[in-house]
Amino acid sequence: GIGPVSYRQLIQRFGDAAGALAALPDLAQRGGGRSVKIANRDAVEREMAAVADCGASYVFSDDVNYPAILSELPSAPVSLIAKGDAALMARKMVAIVGARNASAAACRFARILGAGLGEAGFVVVSGLARGIDTAAHHGAMAHGTIGVIASGIDVYFPPENHALQDQLAAEHLVLSEY
Repeated sequence: GIGPVSYRQLIQRFGDAAGALAALPDLAQRGGGRSVKIANRDAVEREMAAVADCGASYVFSDDVNYPAILSELPSAPVSLIAKGDAALMARKMVAIVGARNASAAACRFARILGAGLGEAGFVVVSGLARGIDTAAHHGAMAHGTIGVIASGIDVYFPPENHALQDQLAAEHLVLSEY
Protein backbone atom coordinates (compact mmCIF):
# COMPACT_ATOMS: atom_id res chain seq x y z
CA GLY A 1 0.00 0.00 0.00
CA ILE A 2 2.99 2.32 -0.21
CA GLY A 3 3.17 4.28 -3.45
CA PRO A 4 6.24 5.95 -4.92
CA VAL A 5 5.67 9.34 -3.28
CA SER A 6 5.16 7.82 0.19
CA TYR A 7 8.12 5.52 -0.38
CA ARG A 8 10.45 8.44 -1.08
CA GLN A 9 9.11 10.37 1.91
CA LEU A 10 9.65 7.38 4.19
CA ILE A 11 13.21 6.82 2.95
CA GLN A 12 13.98 10.50 3.39
CA ARG A 13 12.57 10.51 6.91
CA PHE A 14 14.01 7.21 8.14
CA GLY A 15 17.19 6.99 6.08
CA ASP A 16 16.74 3.56 4.57
CA ALA A 17 14.19 0.85 3.79
CA ALA A 18 14.83 -1.09 7.00
CA GLY A 19 14.12 1.98 9.13
CA ALA A 20 11.03 2.84 7.13
CA LEU A 21 9.65 -0.71 7.38
CA ALA A 22 10.22 -0.78 11.11
CA ALA A 23 8.35 2.52 11.53
CA LEU A 24 5.35 1.65 9.35
CA PRO A 25 3.16 -0.13 11.91
CA ASP A 26 3.47 2.74 14.40
CA LEU A 27 2.89 5.37 11.71
CA ALA A 28 -0.24 3.59 10.50
CA GLN A 29 -1.60 3.24 14.03
CA ARG A 30 -0.94 6.90 14.88
CA GLY A 31 -2.52 7.97 11.60
CA GLY A 32 -5.69 6.02 12.32
CA GLY A 33 -5.22 3.96 9.18
CA ARG A 34 -5.62 0.28 8.68
CA SER A 35 -2.89 -2.04 9.80
CA VAL A 36 0.10 -2.43 7.53
CA LYS A 37 0.77 -5.76 5.87
CA ILE A 38 4.42 -6.08 4.93
CA ALA A 39 5.31 -8.83 2.48
CA ASN A 40 7.40 -11.55 4.03
CA ARG A 41 10.80 -12.49 2.66
CA ASP A 42 9.51 -15.74 1.09
CA ALA A 43 6.83 -13.88 -0.88
CA VAL A 44 9.36 -11.32 -2.10
CA GLU A 45 11.82 -14.04 -3.12
CA ARG A 46 9.06 -15.93 -4.99
CA GLU A 47 8.13 -12.76 -6.86
CA MET A 48 11.75 -12.08 -7.76
CA ALA A 49 12.20 -15.67 -8.93
CA ALA A 50 9.06 -15.39 -11.09
CA VAL A 51 10.47 -12.25 -12.71
CA ALA A 52 13.79 -14.00 -13.35
CA ASP A 53 11.94 -17.04 -14.76
CA CYS A 54 10.35 -14.70 -17.31
CA GLY A 55 13.82 -13.60 -18.40
CA ALA A 56 13.35 -10.19 -16.84
CA SER A 57 15.06 -8.27 -14.05
CA TYR A 58 14.39 -5.42 -11.67
CA VAL A 59 15.72 -1.91 -12.19
CA PHE A 60 15.41 0.20 -9.04
CA SER A 61 15.24 3.98 -8.90
CA ASP A 62 18.77 4.19 -7.44
CA ASP A 63 20.23 1.97 -10.19
CA VAL A 64 22.45 3.53 -12.87
CA ASN A 65 20.23 1.91 -15.53
CA TYR A 66 17.07 3.63 -14.25
CA PRO A 67 15.95 6.23 -16.81
CA ALA A 68 17.24 9.60 -15.62
CA ILE A 69 14.33 11.52 -17.11
CA LEU A 70 11.84 9.26 -15.32
CA SER A 71 13.58 9.72 -11.97
CA GLU A 72 12.79 13.44 -12.15
CA LEU A 73 9.09 12.75 -11.59
CA PRO A 74 8.01 12.74 -7.94
CA SER A 75 5.64 9.87 -8.70
CA ALA A 76 8.18 7.79 -10.67
CA PRO A 77 7.94 4.08 -9.89
CA VAL A 78 10.44 2.86 -7.32
CA SER A 79 11.16 -0.18 -9.44
CA LEU A 80 10.66 -1.32 -12.99
CA ILE A 81 10.77 -4.79 -14.44
CA ALA A 82 12.86 -4.85 -17.59
CA LYS A 83 13.01 -7.54 -20.23
CA GLY A 84 15.53 -6.94 -22.98
CA ASP A 85 18.26 -4.40 -23.55
CA ALA A 86 18.28 -2.16 -20.45
CA ALA A 87 21.01 -0.01 -22.04
CA LEU A 88 18.29 1.56 -24.21
CA MET A 89 17.12 3.46 -21.13
CA ALA A 90 20.36 5.47 -21.14
CA ARG A 91 19.78 6.85 -24.62
CA LYS A 92 17.74 9.91 -25.61
CA MET A 93 14.08 8.94 -25.67
CA VAL A 94 10.88 10.30 -27.11
CA ALA A 95 7.41 8.96 -26.45
CA ILE A 96 4.83 8.42 -29.16
CA VAL A 97 1.36 7.54 -27.94
CA GLY A 98 -1.99 7.87 -29.55
CA ALA A 99 -5.35 6.43 -30.40
CA ARG A 100 -5.90 2.71 -30.22
CA ASN A 101 -8.52 2.91 -32.93
CA ALA A 102 -6.41 4.98 -35.33
CA SER A 103 -6.90 5.38 -39.04
CA ALA A 104 -4.56 3.75 -41.54
CA ALA A 105 -3.16 7.19 -42.39
CA ALA A 106 -2.47 7.96 -38.73
CA CYS A 107 -0.71 4.60 -38.27
CA ARG A 108 1.37 5.21 -41.38
CA PHE A 109 2.35 8.63 -40.01
CA ALA A 110 3.29 7.09 -36.64
CA ARG A 111 5.50 4.51 -38.40
CA ILE A 112 7.21 7.24 -40.42
CA LEU A 113 7.62 9.41 -37.32
CA GLY A 114 9.03 6.48 -35.32
CA ALA A 115 11.53 5.69 -38.08
CA GLY A 116 12.58 9.32 -38.44
CA LEU A 117 13.07 9.79 -34.72
CA GLY A 118 15.05 6.56 -34.59
CA GLU A 119 17.26 7.73 -37.45
CA ALA A 120 17.82 10.97 -35.52
CA GLY A 121 19.19 8.95 -32.59
CA PHE A 122 16.13 8.69 -30.36
CA VAL A 123 14.74 5.56 -28.76
CA VAL A 124 10.99 5.54 -29.31
CA VAL A 125 8.98 4.72 -26.20
CA SER A 126 5.34 3.71 -26.48
CA GLY A 127 2.76 1.59 -24.79
CA LEU A 128 2.45 -1.51 -26.99
CA ALA A 129 -1.26 -0.75 -27.39
CA ARG A 130 -3.10 -1.17 -30.68
CA GLY A 131 -3.01 1.58 -33.25
CA ILE A 132 -0.52 4.42 -32.94
CA ASP A 133 1.65 2.73 -30.29
CA THR A 134 2.08 -0.42 -32.38
CA ALA A 135 2.85 1.60 -35.51
CA ALA A 136 5.44 3.73 -33.68
CA HIS A 137 7.23 0.60 -32.44
CA HIS A 138 7.29 -0.87 -35.95
CA GLY A 139 8.69 2.36 -37.35
CA ALA A 140 11.47 2.53 -34.77
CA MET A 141 12.37 -1.16 -34.95
CA ALA A 142 15.64 -0.59 -36.82
CA HIS A 143 16.90 1.93 -34.25
CA GLY A 144 15.62 1.06 -30.78
CA THR A 145 12.24 1.05 -29.13
CA ILE A 146 10.87 0.48 -25.63
CA GLY A 147 7.43 -0.92 -24.95
CA VAL A 148 5.94 0.15 -21.61
CA ILE A 149 3.11 -2.12 -20.56
CA ALA A 150 0.46 -1.65 -17.90
CA SER A 151 0.36 -5.29 -16.87
CA GLY A 152 2.72 -7.97 -15.67
CA ILE A 153 5.83 -8.50 -17.74
CA ASP A 154 4.46 -11.94 -18.62
CA VAL A 155 1.05 -10.66 -19.77
CA TYR A 156 0.30 -9.97 -23.43
CA PHE A 157 -2.26 -7.27 -24.10
CA PRO A 158 -3.62 -6.72 -26.59
CA PRO A 159 -3.33 -10.38 -27.62
CA GLU A 160 -2.55 -9.46 -31.22
CA ASN A 161 0.69 -7.81 -30.03
CA HIS A 162 2.04 -11.03 -28.49
CA ALA A 163 4.67 -11.43 -31.23
CA LEU A 164 5.56 -7.72 -31.13
CA GLN A 165 6.06 -7.80 -27.35
CA ASP A 166 8.27 -10.89 -27.69
CA GLN A 167 10.28 -9.18 -30.45
CA LEU A 168 10.77 -6.07 -28.34
CA ALA A 169 11.89 -8.19 -25.38
CA ALA A 170 14.35 -10.08 -27.59
CA GLU A 171 15.75 -7.18 -29.60
CA HIS A 172 14.81 -4.01 -27.72
CA LEU A 173 13.14 -3.55 -24.31
CA VAL A 174 9.83 -4.09 -22.54
CA LEU A 175 9.20 -2.34 -19.22
CA SER A 176 6.52 -2.78 -16.58
CA GLU A 177 5.84 -1.68 -13.04
CA TYR A 178 4.23 -5.09 -12.43
